[in-house]
Amino acid sequence: MEMVSVENIDELIKAQTQIWSTSLCFIKSMCLKCAVELGIPDIINSHGQPISLSDLVASLPIQSTKTDHVFRLMRILVHSGFFSIETSAEKNNQEQYRLTPASRLLLESTSLGYGEFVSLVLDPVIMQPFEHMSTWLKSDDLNPFITVNGKTLWEKASHEPRLNNLFNDCMAADSGLVAKMVMIKCKEVFEGIDSLVDVAGGTGNMARAIAENFPDMSCTVLDLAQVVNADLETRNNLDFVIGDMFQAVPPADAILLKWILHDWSDQECVKILKNCKDAIAKRKGKQGKIIIIEVVMRNKTWDDNDWSEAQMLFDMEMMGCMVGKERTEKEWAKLFFDSGFIQYKIHPILGPRALIELFP
Repeated sequence: MEMVSVENIDELIKAQTQIWSTSLCFIKSMCLKCAVELGIPDIINSHGQPISLSDLVASLPIQSTKTDHVFRLMRILVHSGFFSIETSAEKNNQEQYRLTPASRLLLESTSLGYGEFVSLVLDPVIMQPFEHMSTWLKSDDLNPFITVNGKTLWEKASHEPRLNNLFNDCMAADSGLVAKMVMIKCKEVFEGIDSLVDVAGGTGNMARAIAENFPDMSCTVLDLAQVVNADLETRNNLDFVIGDMFQAVPPADAILLKWILHDWSDQECVKILKNCKDAIAKRKGKQGKIIIIEVVMRNKTWDDNDWSEAQMLFDMEMMGCMVGKERTEKEWAKLFFDSGFIQYKIHPILGPRALIELFP
């Protein structure tokens, strides 16, 4: 059967274009990484007004002969929505670059600084496993990361300070942003709580924000020794404790699990949740709860919505580097009930993620 005909030629052109776009999509990611490494968002921001290509090139730590190449880089980043272009009538209709909400999120000069996320997920150590997915699928390895490295991500990070720092910085950046979202969107979830433990809370950005907003609440960050160090700032109602969530969780009225459970298998999640349940059970005379911040996928994840692609890509990230996954409400409910909880409430207010209240 002839594949190319008058009847299907337009369909084949569309199919070829789809293959091009999908196969080369990694270049968009690499261009974003390049912009972060060169500090382009901060250069435009510090300029104080939209910036011309020539002024941008003059401010970059690159060869002046690379002007045309920077234009090509900025063209794809404008197309991807990280910058916008406006024309200045005062400067002979010269095109100038302006920040967008996405690039403002990458500014190092703000407390949000989400460039650390880009640096981690596009690091060669994290990307390489995806080059070996077919090899992994034919093996008995738990994930492609182990296929490539012979050890888990956690094991590798514990022996490589650069990777450990990348991971901690990424989690700190995400926690700083999510904390602001939560305090605006659903601050009431934390009202009436006297004590809270942020399990695997990293360098404490999330717990710090909660402690600042609720000065009468005692907040504790629980994490491994490789994360908790003497440089971390404590305050009157914020403390850091070295521990392992698989062993035990300190007692508290509420336990926070932000972006933790998606890293782990169902069996490991049940163990973590049972330890959290034990922790709130030790607070006599007060009903405790678990506060979870995670993706809740639709049962039909191929449905078109604002968040589906981001959720599915993160699910693949979990498959590539971890042993967990992003879960649907049905899958979350099974975990909760298997852990001995009887009631939960989902607040779908954080875009691709949701805040879940879980009660014993």
